[in-house]
Amino acid sequence: MTLSLENLINQKISNAFNTLGLDDKYAFVKISDRPDLSDFQCNGALALAKIEHKNPREIATRIQTELEKDNDFSHISIDGPGFINLSLSDDLIARNMDEVAADKRFGVASVAKPKTVVMDFGGPNVAKALHVGHLRSAVIGESIRRIEQFVGNNVISDVHFGDWGTPMGMILSEIIRQDGSLEKVENYTIEDISDFYKKANIRCKEDEAAKENARVITAELQNGNPQYRKAWMHLRKVSVEAVKKNYKELDAHFDLWLGESDAHETCAKIVKIAAKKGVSEVDDGATIVRLEEANKPKPPVILVKSDGGYSYQVTDIATIKMRVDDLKADEIIYVVDKRQSLHFEQVFEVAEKIGIAPHVILKHVGFGTVNGSDGKPFKTRDGGVMNLEDLIALSKEKVRESMPEPDAQYDASYIENLVSEIAIGAIKFQDLKNNSASGYIFELDDFAKFEGKTGPYIQYAIARINSILRKASEVGIRSGKIQISNREERELALKLAQLNSVIMRAHADTEPSILSDYAYTLAQTFSTFYNASSIMNEENKTLASSRLKLAKLVRDVLKLLLQLLGIKAPEVMLKKQ
Repeated sequence: MTLSLENLINQKISNAFNTLGLDDKYAFVKISDRPDLSDFQCNGALALAKIEHKNPREIATRIQTELEKDNDFSHISIDGPGFINLSLSDDLIARNMDEVAADKRFGVASVAKPKTVVMDFGGPNVAKALHVGHLRSAVIGESIRRIEQFVGNNVISDVHFGDWGTPMGMILSEIIRQDGSLEKVENYTIEDISDFYKKANIRCKEDEAAKENARVITAELQNGNPQYRKAWMHLRKVSVEAVKKNYKELDAHFDLWLGESDAHETCAKIVKIAAKKGVSEVDDGATIVRLEEANKPKPPVILVKSDGGYSYQVTDIATIKMRVDDLKADEIIYVVDKRQSLHFEQVFEVAEKIGIAPHVILKHVGFGTVNGSDGKPFKTRDGGVMNLEDLIALSKEKVRESMPEPDAQYDASYIENLVSEIAIGAIKFQDLKNNSASGYIFELDDFAKFEGKTGPYIQYAIARINSILRKASEVGIRSGKIQISNREERELALKLAQLNSVIMRAHADTEPSILSDYAYTLAQTFSTFYNASSIMNEENKTLASSRLKLAKLVRDVLKLLLQLLGIKAPEVMLKKQ
């Protein structure tokens, strides 16, 4: 049974509809657009009027009369053509808050039928340092992963490492060109490997022979050349170890570290299935699948290139088959740059055509770019792509500027850990406060401020309540039964009551920004409440205990929201005076 106040009101509305013989399909409320008039609004009478062939105000009046028998409603009115405005009693709100505070999930329901959700986010590549473009995939993907887990789904996250395409042949060919062989490969660090890739990339753009040589080596690697395979294994191992450090700092979790190479054998199965289904054809030496072009032109999907190698499209299709067969996926969510939307449309359509993922939901959550102040993708001062590691270092440096000097209570180690939690939290919140599909401007000067819509503002709100709770404990104030005695308490309680619908909407829309918006408004609402509703100086001890319980509930809900966003909540926040 859910403790959601909105669901409770929906049940009361449904009971009234059933008593009146009305279709309870329309028996639901929404948060009022006019909080000065009511807490909730029901528009069911307008829809029922068309079915009943009656005036909607007449139907609304019947519903109003039935609901007025319930003392949990303090006031019910009808507005416009038949909108039913519902105001709740303070007693109902207080009772609901007590129940929510006693519940370990704070009144948030779980999904009715849990499913296995495979999440594909991260997308790093061998020999390439994570750059700012990988930030959004990791941050958005990790938050969605946590939301999926919280609502009760079994989530399996996979980094999907790019380790099998032409870049591998380019690196190997460059190493051979410089060293004469691959004998030194196992001595190379990630910096060495990245340098080889950068040089190979330039060379292949300028020299067709070098490009062809890289293509040949790639094909031989994929066909099992033992010398190339041995070198490739070291390149992959070093690259994985390097990116794991970045993901650890971002607190992004992956259950699987599979790469494109793991799907290689399944690619052959996909080609056979497509041929057997009669959906593939050979065109100019390549095996392709043509797609429907009803709404817009779509290029065909290449399964096998004219040189006999597999395309990255067939690798993704093969990966879908593996996730369905081996992981028993009910849903697969890809958190990838929205500029790849056509690719996923093609891949999903072929997967449907050949029947490898029946009844499995395939979803692409596309995100926009991280931009600089010029509105273009974020760059370093010399015009290069900003490495994620450098971005994190810059962010920590910015936060460090606001930190006090170490002292006996908070030593240098404590402050440095706090710097990390604030900086990473600030980076993540600046990303997650934006709709995923939208690009945003990374403002280094603003993102770590302790005021405004920032991560540190939410962290500071939590730390502030921690301080209130400590001081209350020192003077003997304990949490007690919640009462509603003023407008600010009421508004805070009603804001807290939205938690279930907020989390469920974030889950349904796979949109973490819904949580960040709510966290920010909840923190603001608490600030207004605390300024108007004293705890420490309240003479009425029962009222002080009630307010303390509300404060603790806000603290716990904000901590939950940050946890779902992948952000730490420091016990204490420090800053220069």
